[in-house]
Amino acid sequence: MKKLPLLGNITAEEFFSEYWQKKPLLVRQAIPNFTPPLLRDALFQLASSDEVESRLVSEVGDQWEMKNGPFDDDSRPAITQKNWTLLVQGVNLHDDQADALLRQFSFINYARLDDLMISYASDGGGVGPHFDSYDVFLLQAHGQRRWRISSQKNLELKEGLPLKILKKFKSEQEFVLEPGDMLYLPPQYAHEGTALGECMTYSIGFRSPSFQELGENFLQFMTDSIDLPGMYSDPDLTSTKHPAEIGKQMVQRISDELNKVRFDEEDIVAFLGQYLSEPKPQVYFSPQEDPLSAKRFSQAANKRGVRLSRKTQMLYSGSTVFVNGESFEITRADKAAIIALANDRQLAAEGCSRASQDVTEALYAWYQDGWLELN
Repeated sequence: MKKLPLLGNITAEEFFSEYWQKKPLLVRQAIPNFTPPLLRDALFQLASSDEVESRLVSEVGDQWEMKNGPFDDDSRPAITQKNWTLLVQGVNLHDDQADALLRQFSFINYARLDDLMISYASDGGGVGPHFDSYDVFLLQAHGQRRWRISSQKNLELKEGLPLKILKKFKSEQEFVLEPGDMLYLPPQYAHEGTALGECMTYSIGFRSPSFQELGENFLQFMTDSIDLPGMYSDPDLTSTKHPAEIGKQMVQRISDELNKVRFDEEDIVAFLGQYLSEPKPQVYFSPQEDPLSAKRFSQAANKRGVRLSRKTQMLYSGSTVFVNGESFEITRADKAAIIALANDRQLAAEGCSRASQDVTEALYAWYQDGWLELN
């Protein structure tokens, strides 16, 4: 088993066994000599785009304020102003190096890996003591940030604030992170980060949908699969003295029909694949404006290989592959190439040249839609 410097030279198996959703892990120099992929001005440029989700948090005394982006130079506080934080979500969708950094955490399933958020803060900036409902790796990218953490069970929140800030926070441990240092925190672990001077922190977060959310979306997904022929009828209906009452006979008859609705593991896999690969609302793909012909694309792919777009989510289960909310079945002959593309997020020239006609056609369609690019 390979030891990972990213995890403090322990194996992924050791990390999952001892720390994952159990206790924090502080790793000094998880990425030695770390150079942030995005500098401050590039991050500010991203936050000015309508296609990027961003938030601005500021604290004045005991008052907190949060605004949603986009933010230009005029709507953002001056760098010299203290106690403000800019949060930019999904940076991996817009920058190759940020995406490559996120993929360093591929020892965790892509179905769980969510995005890379960058937090830029002026001196004293932060978002208050809080907790996250998901696992998070906090990688210091620039400057210093002081983290105070607590395993407290009291997670009661202050009322009337735009942020979820803990009502009572009692720090148990404190760390100052330098560039390249990283802190892992399990879900529900109370923490507070404060910038010591200007700083940037990269948050690698994980998708943890609630069962309520999954249930609601699964039932919506299943509407296309339900098959209940016939219409309600009651040839044995009798007269009633209570016309406003819903009769027990009607309830029983409809209950019997609705109980015919069944789902199995195959339905759940189909739902999860499409649901977890569905692009987020703010994600847009740009089709090729002047695409190569199918023949020229195939020739280029056979020489250069292909790679998935940063925005593309590709998952699989058995012989079913899910790409950006769509699904299709693959044959045994095609499986090796498609699985390699999903896991590695690229397919080398040799793999493209060996691909079947069906796979080649699929790659070309994804290329036209902007889901896939030539290397």
